[in-house]
Amino acid sequence: MLDWGHYRTFLAILKEGSQSGAARALGLTQPTVGRHLDALERAAGKPLFLRSHQGLAPTETALAMRAYAETMASSAAALARAASGDPQAPEGTVRISVSEVIGLEVLPPILANLQERHPRLAIELSLSDAVEDLLRQQADIAVRMVEPTQGALVSRRIGGIPLGMFAHRRYLDRHGTPQAPEELASHRLIGFDRQFAYIRDMLKKHPELADVRFGFRTDSNVAQLAMIRAGGGIGLCQVGLAARDPDLVRLFADRIEPQLMTWLVMHESLKAAPRCRVAFDALAEGLVAYRAATKPHPAEPRRLPERAEP
Repeated sequence: MLDWGHYRTFLAILKEGSQSGAARALGLTQPTVGRHLDALERAAGKPLFLRSHQGLAPTETALAMRAYAETMASSAAALARAASGDPQAPEGTVRISVSEVIGLEVLPPILANLQERHPRLAIELSLSDAVEDLLRQQADIAVRMVEPTQGALVSRRIGGIPLGMFAHRRYLDRHGTPQAPEELASHRLIGFDRQFAYIRDMLKKHPELADVRFGFRTDSNVAQLAMIRAGGGIGLCQVGLAARDPDLVRLFADRIEPQLMTWLVMHESLKAAPRCRVAFDALAEGLVAYRAATKPHPAEPRRLPERAEP
């Protein structure tokens, strides 16, 4: 009879591409993995993987089964997190899904303070720019940059986190300081492989930037931020993060300031669970405070460095 362990093995083979790799990943023996696969293929009545010298390639049947097995994995993980909690106290495991840059740069002090207040609370932090499906309980709480529309979700609008164009002083010393967005065409720009909503919004407001070409592209916010800090060029950065480095200079503060709209979301079935409630409230408080500290307000602009002499 098949159980969750068989499908767990199935997912591991899909990910690792071999029985030996799945055995290592799961801490099982290779014969056990082989028995699980044999049982799955008997139940399916057809092969699930094609054997070759390169490993195991999934058949169409295996690919069709994948989404259902992943749903089982999410449900099993959510069940384990629910069982870890106390219905009367904030303890147990909470899984939080968040983008890389927010997870690495913004949340650590918020989560550290949360666990100081609730030491029996365990945190699982999923760092990914992919939107994890809260409806399938792949995470308990998510920080999202798109507005949730599903009725089964509880959300709090954090608001717009301001972004700005920044460059390190080293870069500006070498290449000069552009005085208008139109001059960006002659500079090395750091950008994304794909356009996010706030990028599209910025281009609508600043059509002169539509034809700008990036000298460095990345699908990682963290890599983009690292390149700006390294003096690799000019790029968008959260104003609050740039403020931590006095050598990052903001450009066109009065002209370019897109907003990164942010929501905190969890499944409505979890709002009564103490472990999720205290985590949700702490995240909301911390993110609102972070946004408030970087909220746009009139201020004397930072003095830009003079253009370096050739």
